[in-house]
Amino acid sequence: METQTINTIKKLTKTKERISGSEAIVRCLIEEGVDILYGYPGGAIMPVYDELYKYQDKIHHVLTRHEQGATHSAQGYARISGKVGVAMATSGPGATNLITGIADAQIDSTPMVCITGQVPSHLLGSDAFQETDIVGISTPVTKWNCQVTKAEDIPEALAKAFYIAKSGRPGPVLVDITKDAQFNEFDFSYEKCTKVRSYNPVPTTDISKVEEAAKIINAAKKPLIVWGQGVVLSEAEEQLIAVVEKAGIPAAWTILGASAIPTSHPLNIGMVGMHGNYAPNMLTNECDVLIAIGMRFDDRVTGSLETYAKQAKVIHFEIDPAEIDKNVKTDVAVLGDAKVGLDALLPYLKENSHNEWHQKFKDLYAIEYEKVIKDDLYPTKEGLTMGEVLKEINIQSQGKAAIVTDVGQHQMVACRYADFNVTKSNITSGGLGTMGFGLPAAIGAKMAAPEREVVSISGDGGYQMTIQELGTIFQQKAAVKVVVLNNDFLGMVRQWQQLFFDKRYASTEMVNPNFVAIAEGYYIKAKKVTKREELAPAVKEMMESKEAYFLEVCVEKEDNVFPMIPSGASVSDIRLE
Repeated sequence: METQTINTIKKLTKTKERISGSEAIVRCLIEEGVDILYGYPGGAIMPVYDELYKYQDKIHHVLTRHEQGATHSAQGYARISGKVGVAMATSGPGATNLITGIADAQIDSTPMVCITGQVPSHLLGSDAFQETDIVGISTPVTKWNCQVTKAEDIPEALAKAFYIAKSGRPGPVLVDITKDAQFNEFDFSYEKCTKVRSYNPVPTTDISKVEEAAKIINAAKKPLIVWGQGVVLSEAEEQLIAVVEKAGIPAAWTILGASAIPTSHPLNIGMVGMHGNYAPNMLTNECDVLIAIGMRFDDRVTGSLETYAKQAKVIHFEIDPAEIDKNVKTDVAVLGDAKVGLDALLPYLKENSHNEWHQKFKDLYAIEYEKVIKDDLYPTKEGLTMGEVLKEINIQSQGKAAIVTDVGQHQMVACRYADFNVTKSNITSGGLGTMGFGLPAAIGAKMAAPEREVVSISGDGGYQMTIQELGTIFQQKAAVKVVVLNNDFLGMVRQWQQLFFDKRYASTEMVNPNFVAIAEGYYIKAKKVTKREELAPAVKEMMESKEAYFLEVCVEKEDNVFPMIPSGASVSDIRLE
């Protein structure tokens, strides 16, 4: 009896150990299952790096070449693994260099925890060397942030950070820790956070709303599903496919939702949005029921809100109540996790096929194929197209590679033409549109999923914004396949200048360096392709390489990406040329 009492007391009493705040930070990361950390050291975070040195067998630190690269790598890691990505930097410029990646993660709902060092607490507000109010700066672009000035507050702050970053609609969190808090000692114990007062990350799904949605869907003659990244984040891919197949509903995707349903699935009818497919864009304004699942009606998807799907009843499955009626008025809102909502919906749905409705999508696809797709994938002109590069990658990867893109024309081409036959295969900067995202994000993706082929696709503009991360690839021996589609222009801006500014190519033509020599300078095998007959063998060699590989493909200078919805126009105003 006495032994049982002692054991009970032991269970109820948290084991405490006196350690420094900096060691506590590392121990907290280990408790949260962090195995890879991206960062860049400096004075205000040096105590933590000193402790990391002792824990190299538990946490692998990746020294990126710029703090922005650390955040994008953490994003790539999070997007392909489903875990929280972690980035770390020093105070001042180190911390501010994280902001672009944090803002990107916020708008794209990527779970990330950023840890920054800060000047000692007695110097706060004194304009000390490398002091910056990173909490104030990051407030608009984080899901939550805080500053820690006492060592004993570190475990609770980090536990809360990981919980908030991952729960509900994910997002980035920043914890700023003063240098004295890192040095001071306290009695350490760690308890994971499972609840925060007044924070309800996942609304309870109302079954009556599910039933109401099912009645509308069952009565529909021309239903259309548009799904977004919420499906991927909630791991509801199987549920979405089951709903689509049972109800026979054509389903389209936003760029962040790509890969939730395989490209090869017959009910996957393509991408919506500014450079999306012709049929789903046109027929958005003809459907009688629009079912939005885990997407936020971004302006690049809707075009003019005054004309968007006004004839349709709108059903919105969404985890974030703030998104309901924000842009598009809904008839039925089903709050909660997408997986829960779709699971609840499935039994209420009637089996259907909607054959005549599907034929309209096929007819419009045939028009798009003749006017756009055929020339992109099977060109007769001399110059190489971006589309045919993606076609060759599809052939060599069988649609199983993770495609990580930068931002621009190549991004839209990759989203349109890459075969996404495995979920979590399209990693791109959606809402913020961050040039420079692709290369470092591909590093994080490859390190999170070393068994998968990871192909980074960039334009010559965005690539040079984070080109220094080739050093990270070399040092980490990350077998990323890097493709640069080089048209010697900032292609997307040039396209707009051609179409809407009378070909006044102001500050968009690039005078580029020798990309192959730069890659070889980082000891990465590299090749340049300028002719069609060189393309297939080069892509094959790249994909078969067991190490990192750089491939530059020189494409047509003035190729445009079509279809295209002009900014502010209706989705029905989509242009094919």
